[in-house]
Amino acid sequence: MNRTKSALILLCSLATTAAWAETAQEARVKKLIEPRMGANIKVDSVVKTPYAGLYEVRTNGDIFYTDENADYIVVGKVIDTRTYKDLTKERVDQLAAINFTDLPLDDAIKTVKGNGKRVMAIFEDPNCPYCKNLHKTLQDIDNVTVYTFLLNILSDDSAVKSRDIWCAADRSKAWNEWMVNGKPAAAATAACPTPNDKVLALGKKLRIVGTPTVYFSDGSRTGSALDAKALEQKLASLK
Repeated sequence: MNRTKSALILLCSLATTAAWAETAQEARVKKLIEPRMGANIKVDSVVKTPYAGLYEVRTNGDIFYTDENADYIVVGKVIDTRTYKDLTKERVDQLAAINFTDLPLDDAIKTVKGNGKRVMAIFEDPNCPYCKNLHKTLQDIDNVTVYTFLLNILSDDSAVKSRDIWCAADRSKAWNEWMVNGKPAAAATAACPTPNDKVLALGKKLRIVGTPTVYFSDGSRTGSALDAKALEQKLASLK
């Protein structure tokens, strides 16, 4: 079986894991690996992958891999060499799915384009170059509402830039001017209230470690780069 088929089987099998009971072999690996993880470490689940005899081990939101006898721990990413997809990251994003309506949207910058019927939320840092690339991609997407959570994790001045943008008379315009044209918002007073700390806490709760991180209205998440075609296809697939 080629690698592409294996990758597809992996994604399909892991997507339905929640509906399956743990197999005897998976239970055995879990029993072996848990005491080897150290004191007070709980293994949440063990799932057999379709390649290399590896087992996915999940603990406290993290994913790594082990063999059938739990003799070795493999830490890092599994990459499909044909598509170059980061399968580990896709799995992490799958596990990170949320109920979109639980997001505190009042703490985000709201931007409406066209009829705004399609909805997404993006966690971004004002100093993130990948966020700026995504923002340019969004220029070609219509009929969408974007909620931008300013997650200041990259630079010391990220929080200052976010404060100035949040405190602008037109937050959406100020954000767009900065991300597209590099035009900073006018300096706001330090006393201007912002949701910066709340967004940081939310990002930690959702285990967001990089920007941009995108949530769609179905609760799915991606931190992978999306071109306009892929983004449009994803939005079109949502009801």
